[in-house]
Amino acid sequence: MPRHDAGHRTRGSRSRGSGGRDRTTSGTPDSPIARPAKRLLTFTRPSDRGRPPAAARHRRPRGGQVKATNLRQALAQPGFLLSAWPWRSLAYLATSVPVGLACAVASVVLVGVGALTVPIALGVALLAGVAVCGVPLGVLERRRLRLLGLPHLAHGHTTPDRAGPLGWFLTRVREPATWREFTYVVLLCTLLWPLDLILVTVSATVSVAAIGAPLWTHLRPELTFDFDRWVLADRHTAWAVPPVGVLLTVLALYGMALVSVVQGTLARLLLAATPDQARDVELTEIARSRSRLSDAFEAERRRIERDLHDGAQQRLVALTVELGEARLDVPSDAPSAPALDRAQEHAFNALSELRELIRGIHPKVLSDYGLGPALADLADRCAVPVEVTADLPGRLPPSVEATAYFAVSEALTNVDRHSGAGSAELTCRVAGGTLILRVADDGAGGADPAAGTGLAGMVDRLAAVDGTLSLASPPGGPTVLTMEIPCRRPAN
Repeated sequence: MPRHDAGHRTRGSRSRGSGGRDRTTSGTPDSPIARPAKRLLTFTRPSDRGRPPAAARHRRPRGGQVKATNLRQALAQPGFLLSAWPWRSLAYLATSVPVGLACAVASVVLVGVGALTVPIALGVALLAGVAVCGVPLGVLERRRLRLLGLPHLAHGHTTPDRAGPLGWFLTRVREPATWREFTYVVLLCTLLWPLDLILVTVSATVSVAAIGAPLWTHLRPELTFDFDRWVLADRHTAWAVPPVGVLLTVLALYGMALVSVVQGTLARLLLAATPDQARDVELTEIARSRSRLSDAFEAERRRIERDLHDGAQQRLVALTVELGEARLDVPSDAPSAPALDRAQEHAFNALSELRELIRGIHPKVLSDYGLGPALADLADRCAVPVEVTADLPGRLPPSVEATAYFAVSEALTNVDRHSGAGSAELTCRVAGGTLILRVADDGAGGADPAAGTGLAGMVDRLAAVDGTLSLASPPGGPTVLTMEIPCRRPAN
């Protein structure tokens, strides 16, 4: 047997590597103990093809610097002058001049013409336009802030409650965002654009004059650069001025960038909505969208009711009349008389069921006469005597009337089926922009929303229009059901 040294290992033997784990050394391709290396299969989604791996995407660039996404971050990096940020800040300040000048001229014209024409409606309209002139300017300024790398900013405005210019104006003057934008208009017209004009003009003039001093003195030998009797440079010393001009240009670029950051921060504070304000605006839009959906649903219900009432119901009435006339023409002992009687009875039953269906979709009395008579009709059709007291100022919004009608209908159905009451009271009134409905009975009480008596459905129906429901039903009675529905929006 051949002997091996202690430090020598044969191919294919196991050795201990780092961590104490066994490591198999691969042999030659012809060796019987050689093992092929395992291939790792990786699967990528179609959307990830052509993209670098996640580790490479999140790896910092060489030098440990993160790419700046806005002007504030770019100012803290050494490569600021070699990037596009100085020119973007210059563009921001330069474009502030025509925007501010145009806004100032427009404001002066509107105020002057409006003051002269106050006795007529035109002057009032022009002066009112000055108050909301910040709204379109805010749209432009939020777009210009993208030059500084700021993301899309929320404006803080809501959708007008009413259509038309008047509805838009009344909505805007009630919003804090409008007056913040008006404050920015005042600052831009009186302070910001003159400051930007002076800064850009002086910086550009000094940089061009200093860097190009040799050229200017060559073109005009008598030209000198002096300051209050002190000759700074002439055609003999002009070559020493460009380095100073380069230094002044660098200082000017940093100075304009700092001014841009300050103005951008001020514009963001005045023109952008805070997270809380943006959330409030979003919640308001959601509530209004839900209200519009509810109105559209009620309009569709009324359309279906109208189509059934004017279409299918009239045809059933005509069929019933024709069957009655045919029955009068047929003797009682005729073979077809029983069939005509059954057909007329079926037509009467179908007409009754269709009327109940129409009443369940949207009662015609509610569309024609309003909530008060519709509630009185519900009370008349209830098996339990109901005393109705309605104090309404007039017609309410359609969605409010429909919600109140079907909620009271469900409540009276519960009184009839589950309460065992001998009498009930229904009160309906409007107080402080809220419709208050109260249904009380002298039944056994003990009503439970979890018992499947329809109270949960009433809560959901009321919640669609921001309504609330409160129930007081102790064992032994009485039961008092109170529903409140906001109805601040008047009907036309």
